[in-house]
Amino acid sequence: MTASAAAKPRRYILTISCPDTVGIVAGVSGILSGHGAFIEESSHFGDPTTQRFFMRTVFHEPPGMPEIATIEQGFKTVAENFAMDWRIHEAEGKPRVLLLVSRFDHCLNDLLYRYRTGQLRMDIPAVVSNHRDLERLVEWHGIPFHFLPVDKATRAAQEAQILEMTERLKIDLVVLARYMQILSPAMCQALQGRCINIHHSFLPGFKGAKPYHQAHARGVKIIGATAHYVTDDLDEGPIIEQEVERVDHAMTPEALIAIGRDIESRVLARAVGYHVEHRVLMNGIKTVVFK
Repeated sequence: MTASAAAKPRRYILTISCPDTVGIVAGVSGILSGHGAFIEESSHFGDPTTQRFFMRTVFHEPPGMPEIATIEQGFKTVAENFAMDWRIHEAEGKPRVLLLVSRFDHCLNDLLYRYRTGQLRMDIPAVVSNHRDLERLVEWHGIPFHFLPVDKATRAAQEAQILEMTERLKIDLVVLARYMQILSPAMCQALQGRCINIHHSFLPGFKGAKPYHQAHARGVKIIGATAHYVTDDLDEGPIIEQEVERVDHAMTPEALIAIGRDIESRVLARAVGYHVEHRVLMNGIKTVVFK
């Protein structure tokens, strides 16, 4: 290890949500600067509708800065004064992500590629599927594959296995990478705020089997995808990221499917990236995303 590497300062990410009022930014920056922390970047937003304030600040410790526990202790006073929900994360930490998938491989393949190349800073301790189709792909990446079949009779037991795995593996985030099962309300509650889903987003919306064929039959002009947090209201959770693309009458259902899969992969990867970089803050039934 070189001397420069050994001296590299540790970086942290502070996230804050609280009622909006005067003096929040000054209070936060005062605590950090008072402990010798160097602020690299800071983003904040006050929502006039919900009357809440949101902030994401990246800082590092120069030589002589006290341990992060000391800063956390000092921060408690200002946090109490402003009724803050807050956390300090290690910027170089890698959240542990569990992927759930069924048979479609495009989102899974994209996430595994970005994970392998370091584009997504995270660890993937396991992949769970209710089919064996993608087992070889997952194991090629050196990741344990868990086949957990499910039907109406076994759903509760299968979900209990997944929840046990999230506890045992210390999972920070669950990603439904085209996992074609509806989670139970109990499962949604257990994973509240730490489970992301991806689905097609048509205008108008088409539910059920073969949505791209339905869209083609109706002559849609825009298709897209939505990544959101999972709630027990199907596909109604807080939205993290969306994208649309124009299509036309000359495109076949197969062409729409190909375009849709590309969009789904990109949108899900961005949503996962925002989450693991602590850029997403909950704002009631919607989100604030600091990009």
